[in-house]
Amino acid sequence: MTQERTAAVDTIPEPSAADLDGMIDGLRRDWTATLTVRRQDPDDVGYREVWVRLDGRKLAMLRYGAALTEQIEPGPHKLQVDNTLFKKSLDFTATVGEQIAFTTANRAGWGTYSVWALLIGFLGAGPFYLSLEREAAPSPPPGVEPS
Repeated sequence: MTQERTAAVDTIPEPSAADLDGMIDGLRRDWTATLTVRRQDPDDVGYREVWVRLDGRKLAMLRYGAALTEQIEPGPHKLQVDNTLFKKSLDFTATVGEQIAFTTANRAGWGTYSVWALLIGFLGAGPFYLSLEREAAPSPPPGVEPS
């Protein structure tokens, strides 16, 4: 009688396409950037709400003193603000781990406190000019090289 020897074969399980898609989606969720929009400028007149949209999607309505922070996907984006009289938008590109901040404000300007604005003031208020600016990136701590 002859004995057959069977060799043990180590097999490494291979992930399915669904497994790979799940891993990629998990990594994509972890690879985010942070977007902050503030309405805290001391020169803001403090009146009228500012509506904030990112890539056409409503994010928030900001009153004076408020801020919003969102985790966003890296890549190109369009930030839009609107005070129902004026609209501003800025295009930007976010990288993984980046913290991006913008300041928006309703500012007084030509015509805000004019006689015309006082005459129609009972309808709401004179025109407030909307601003949207990207804040400078924070400086790295001493001894740390910027990336």
